[in-house]
Amino acid sequence: SDFPDAGSNNEWARHLFYLGRIQAIQLKYADAHKSLMQAIRKAPQHCAHGFKQTAYKLAVTVELLLGDIPDRSVFREPFLTNTLQPYLQLVQAVQSGDLAKFSAVVAEFDSQFLRDHTHTLILRLHHNVIKTGVRMINLSYSKISLDDVAAKLQLDSAEEAEYIIAKAIKDGVIEASIDHRNGYVRSKENVDIYSTQEPQKAFHERISFCLELHNQSVKAMRFPPKSYNKDLEPMEERREREQQDLEYAKELAEDEEDGF
Repeated sequence: SDFPDAGSNNEWARHLFYLGRIQAIQLKYADAHKSLMQAIRKAPQHCAHGFKQTAYKLAVTVELLLGDIPDRSVFREPFLTNTLQPYLQLVQAVQSGDLAKFSAVVAEFDSQFLRDHTHTLILRLHHNVIKTGVRMINLSYSKISLDDVAAKLQLDSAEEAEYIIAKAIKDGVIEASIDHRNGYVRSKENVDIYSTQEPQKAFHERISFCLELHNQSVKAMRFPPKSYNKDLEPMEERREREQQDLEYAKELAEDEEDGF
């Protein structure tokens, strides 16, 4: 069943937070991030720092799983600076595609991630780190051997690197081709992104977000029942007043005629 619209903002914030957590576990990262950001917006703005810290931890993790990098300003908020420090290091590791750094951050803050209930989601980021590393190698080298790819990504063998590169090509992460006989990867020329549908998708996501924000704002504008007409006079009193005004106007007109 749907959550009742009559619920308070605090109740809605808690509902959206737990909904976002469930959606993240179910791999519905886009829906999870949307629910978590709505929960943060509906939370009290000048208090409830503990709730917002917990929500931001999960939101940052989900945004990384989406393949996006959280905005730097989030980590500069006074009440989030210390709390999100481990997650800032996590973001830096994912952004750089450094698998060794990612493993070191997970090992260092393992107990904290367990307390925050984000450890399971963070372990899923391992694939994202590798994908980022593959993308950076593709941008840096026009031709590179599979052995060098395995060394840079800290993989066990060239065969594993070949599988990861093939999957990245199939998923559209990189534009490249594999020479299986000679054991190297050749990068293709970068395609102009404006000739693809990526800008349209990005604008569609932003417009959908703005429309959803507008709808949520309208729902949050609640007023007491029939408060719009509490200052209006009843219909009978208005008719009586208009009748009195009309009679008064006639009397004035008759007085003016008698004066002439």
